[in-house]
Amino acid sequence: MKHLHILFTAGLMGAWALTGSAQVFSLDSCRSLAIGNNKNIRIAEQAIKGAGYERKAAHAAYLPGVDFTGGYMYNQRTINLLSENAKLPTMTFDPLSGKYVPNILVGPDGPVKDPATGSYIPTEVAVIPKEAMSFNTHNVFAGAFTITQPVYMGGQIRALNEITKFAEQAAIAARNSVVQDVVFAVDEAYWMVVSLKAKKALAESFVNLVDTLHYNVQAMLDEGVATRSDLLTVDVKLNEARIALTKVDNGLTLSRMALAQICGLPVNSNMTLQDENYTSRPEVAPEVSYQMEDVFARRQDLEALRQGVSLLKHKEKLTMSEMLPKVAVVGAYEFSNPNLNDGFHRKFGGGFSVGATLTVPLWHWGGNYNRYRASQAATNAQRLLLEDMEEKVELQVNQAKFSYQEAFKTYDMTLANMKSAEENLSNARFGFKEGVLTTDDVIAAQTAWLQANSEKIDAEIGIHLCEVYLAKVLGRLNY
Repeated sequence: MKHLHILFTAGLMGAWALTGSAQVFSLDSCRSLAIGNNKNIRIAEQAIKGAGYERKAAHAAYLPGVDFTGGYMYNQRTINLLSENAKLPTMTFDPLSGKYVPNILVGPDGPVKDPATGSYIPTEVAVIPKEAMSFNTHNVFAGAFTITQPVYMGGQIRALNEITKFAEQAAIAARNSVVQDVVFAVDEAYWMVVSLKAKKALAESFVNLVDTLHYNVQAMLDEGVATRSDLLTVDVKLNEARIALTKVDNGLTLSRMALAQICGLPVNSNMTLQDENYTSRPEVAPEVSYQMEDVFARRQDLEALRQGVSLLKHKEKLTMSEMLPKVAVVGAYEFSNPNLNDGFHRKFGGGFSVGATLTVPLWHWGGNYNRYRASQAATNAQRLLLEDMEEKVELQVNQAKFSYQEAFKTYDMTLANMKSAEENLSNARFGFKEGVLTTDDVIAAQTAWLQANSEKIDAEIGIHLCEVYLAKVLGRLNY
């Protein structure tokens, strides 16, 4: 679905590039362009990807880990277990006693002792050369392949997997919320262009209206039935009308630039909108029905907070695991050069070993328990934040509903005002033609007509904006 959206956005961009200013943009196409080009949405998409990778990394903790450790050490000196040649006494087997007896020197008075050491003097010795007990350890290489399989980690691995799952869901909800904000911004900019285009046409009509009055007053002045002051009054109003037209035209240009920027197009793009000549009358305000529980479930900003509560709840379990025992099975193959498998050999040799590890936290001066209580406090704070946001959302929904209904009532009143303004302008023209009303009366009627039409345009656009805002706060603005 995402790829289809990207292709659709690329197609819109290509069509705009080929047709230039002739391209007509609908509200839906503007939304697609904005969603496809918005940087905040791209950032949110990357956050979702990162959360997905974190979830996969947490799942890998269930599986055994294989590691390799290697090392090298240079020693300056060799290892000498003897400082000199060792002389060991020997023994001879005595068949009569059936025992081994020492081979010691026997004098006239019995065994002879060494006066220096006080030990008996052997008649025979076995010599161990010093070189036989010297080992060359100048260059030592060692390494090990280890495999570790967690058996019970106090619920730590499961808690991590749940945390990453809720983090990914929160990232998705945050992305959806950003999309809704972008769509609402597009709608505001879109209808602003439509509004200013209508007001530009209105300003042009008003200029023509005042210009016609100026022509009539000039003709009356030439015939001597009007004064110079009347003409100057109309001139001032005509200049004001032209200045107002210039301001509206500039505002329309800037609003097109703002819409182009939101859509990701060059700001100097001459965007033509499908609804620029919108003249249809809005329908009667439809009945707005909803259940707040459904609104809470659809609101993506609340969904992100709910996922945050679940995430912090499992962080409590993660901190709790620090106080529980942990069991793992470990297997390894160690090797070294030199090795001592069968004597001292300067070559690689090693062997396998299998074991288990048990870690039981005993006493940490309350550090782990206090971290657990801190995580509980964070969860409670997030839960209170969610409740506060739900209360604000309920108020926001009611305000949006009243504004939506009020927009239709305002529109109906502007229709009545416009009808009165048109009738008043017609009467003023007739009275001015008959000579019973002044130019000031006609200008006042024209100004009232301009204001009534302008308010009608604002009311029409206000209905669209209130409609999209109501859909947004109800969580129904899906795109």
